[in-house]
Amino acid sequence: MDSEVLEFDIGLGGVGSGREGDEGVDDEDMDDSPLPVTIGNTGSGEIYLPEGDLSDLEPYEGMEFESEEAAKAFYNSYARRVGFSTRVSSSRRSRRDGAIIQRQFVCAKEGFRNLNEKRTKDREIKRPRTVTRVGCKASLSVKMQDSGKWVVSGFVKEHNHELVPPDQVHCLRSHRQISGPAKTLIDTLQAAGMGPRRIMSALIKEYGGISKVGFTEVDCRNYMRNNRQRSLEGDIQLLLDYLRQMHAENPNFFYAVQGDDDQSVSNVFWADPKARTNYTYFGDTVTFDTTYRSNRYRLPFAPFTGVNHHGQPVLFGCAFLINESEASFIWLFNTWLTAMSGRPPVSITTDHDAVIRSAITQVFPETRHRFCKWHIFKKCQEKLSHVFLKYPNFEAEFHKCVNLTESIEEFESCWLSLVDRYELRDHEWLQSIYHARRQWVPVYLRDTFFAEMSITQRSDSMNSYFDGYVNASTNLSQFFKLYEKALESRNEKEVKADYDTMNTSPVLKTPSPMERQASELYTRKLFMRFQEELVGTLTFTASKADDDGEIITYQVAKFGEDHKAYYVKFNVLEMKASCSCQMFEFSGLLCRHILAVFRVTNVLTLPSHYILKRWTRNAKSSVILEERANDVYTNYLESHTVRYNTLRHEVFKFIDEGAQSVDTYNVAMIALQDAAKRVAVATKNDGKTTLMNGRMRTKTEANRAISINANHQVVSSQPLSESDDFVPSTYKTLKANVALIKNLSNGTIELSFRFALHHLSFSPISYMDMASESLLMLYCCISCHDDMDKKIRELTNELEFASRKCEVYRANLLSVLKDIEDHKLQLSIKVQNIKISMKDSL
Repeated sequence: MDSEVLEFDIGLGGVGSGREGDEGVDDEDMDDSPLPVTIGNTGSGEIYLPEGDLSDLEPYEGMEFESEEAAKAFYNSYARRVGFSTRVSSSRRSRRDGAIIQRQFVCAKEGFRNLNEKRTKDREIKRPRTVTRVGCKASLSVKMQDSGKWVVSGFVKEHNHELVPPDQVHCLRSHRQISGPAKTLIDTLQAAGMGPRRIMSALIKEYGGISKVGFTEVDCRNYMRNNRQRSLEGDIQLLLDYLRQMHAENPNFFYAVQGDDDQSVSNVFWADPKARTNYTYFGDTVTFDTTYRSNRYRLPFAPFTGVNHHGQPVLFGCAFLINESEASFIWLFNTWLTAMSGRPPVSITTDHDAVIRSAITQVFPETRHRFCKWHIFKKCQEKLSHVFLKYPNFEAEFHKCVNLTESIEEFESCWLSLVDRYELRDHEWLQSIYHARRQWVPVYLRDTFFAEMSITQRSDSMNSYFDGYVNASTNLSQFFKLYEKALESRNEKEVKADYDTMNTSPVLKTPSPMERQASELYTRKLFMRFQEELVGTLTFTASKADDDGEIITYQVAKFGEDHKAYYVKFNVLEMKASCSCQMFEFSGLLCRHILAVFRVTNVLTLPSHYILKRWTRNAKSSVILEERANDVYTNYLESHTVRYNTLRHEVFKFIDEGAQSVDTYNVAMIALQDAAKRVAVATKNDGKTTLMNGRMRTKTEANRAISINANHQVVSSQPLSESDDFVPSTYKTLKANVALIKNLSNGTIELSFRFALHHLSFSPISYMDMASESLLMLYCCISCHDDMDKKIRELTNELEFASRKCEVYRANLLSVLKDIEDHKLQLSIKVQNIKISMKDSL
């Protein structure tokens, strides 16, 4: 024998694809589905059709062909008429010169799937392909003669499967061909910015039907992809040259290329110095958007954006992705994280995409990942269009179910009711987004910061940073000019917002010190949002629902709408509150429900831990200015508020214990009388003015109040016996007497009263008597040591005087630092305006 057999297994159409299916390839498989090979050496892509009567003949042994290609084309033409797809199964080469001397063409369903354990045992198969090979024996064998012609040496006609009807034969792989005129039309429409779906619609209309087009939308996509890659080679080089130039001008300009710079096609990421600086201020939440198709090649342009202190979109970096594989996204996220100094965000929002989700899980394991709700709504209109047309109310009910449910239980109940009512329980896409509900439905995400002012309002940062600058017709050579214009426009808007915040004062709608405090801390837009919540408290009532000693639970609801109540848990001692609506956790601003509780508990100013620096006018300042020019006044208000709430909380606990029996009542009254005397002494010797209910009160006024309250106590503090109407009268009398302590809430009262409460917390009467006697003894000892008291008061006054001087110095220092920051900001605004004016003049 002069020849040997070399086995291989490829298809006539789609050689080397590695796929078995011939009934068409879905969109997910399109990237691995190459076009059918061309027949002959013309390169036109046309199918070779035998001339004359051969086109209607059935193959037979002894039939001759001028070449191997002619035999292949004849068998493929025969297969098209009959209704099956073909591929090359094996060949035999000459030992002398290696030339092919024998070919076997088979039905594409010949043989069985080869399960290669070495290829699959170490990796998970994400998209298992359907089994299409069923062991069909149909084939055509040809052999080259000494004359150079090819003759049929074997033919098997019978198939063991059903054949494809004529109107579906164009879906078979070996019969899908893109003709020369079709390629020309595709090129023209692609250059105009049209996508494969619209191009296929135009081709179907042009040729009079899909079966006459000769190929599928998948083939069109693959051809356009290959066309893009060929066209991109020059423009990608322009992109790399631009990035190198920017880095040379400023070493803080970061860029990276996946692979070597010399590669013709690469994934690219870059971040300018301003983007990297912005991330240090506002990098707590990030949006990664791949919905842009910014140029005529439809190359995915993917910006990383966030939200600044004015609620405006801010840029954190950009990328061009040639392919959107998981490996590409992993590389991109790792590169971006490196550019951002390795600090991952608290939360990230992306498109609803399984590949992106997998990459984020690997790179940002601690970051809360959210799918963009508005993209899901848009997809819903496409996937459920038939439901929208049939049921006009469905869309409104769907949005209500997602956006307006207040708890997880309410959402689950509403969702099940919705899908049952419209018979959608088995809808595949709807079930898929339901399974992913924890990553896009607001009620599951409210415990994480996303910097959104409203759960039902779309974030300005999503898909809006470059809107109006780049579009489907923008090519890469134009892109960076428009990119720079977009950056200038965004920067100008931020400068304008800074100017408005620093140089204009908002209109206050209430006399609340909290509103004035917020107007001086927040930026203009954020203050308007806070003011909206503060004014909204006027329509809400807050009533105590539970008190466990440390945390008080309030029920907050609108007048007459108790069935729609929110629940606020308030820790008086730590001045911390949490609401069931979780607005602060989600947006960083306090909700009207917590503010309503602050109103009824006399919290006059915002506690510092509820003022996020990223929302303040000093968000970009390196100096921490938690207090403003009125720091001393604010500190007095806050300290008074803390004292007032703490003391009142302890007093009511004391009342409950003291009113339990006659003995505890008598002991409690003795303790209160002693406390009143000590308060009177402390107030008389205190040279400072007293702050009452947010206003300054003189020592004379305070002493007058003490004497009046003390007289009332003497009248109403007679001991009671067991025969008295104990419970109501005891409780009322004791509560009336502690009004003194509620109204006089300075540091001395708090210290004395806490000491008394500590001893009175024991329930046995003997312990209460001991506590009362201890207090009386303490008071007598203090009275007997006037000289010691005088010395202590002198030292105390000196200490307080020094403390007040420190407060004044501190206030002055903070005022100077504030002035410096304001001056820096004004200089920055002037510089930006000068730059803009120079560019306009050029």
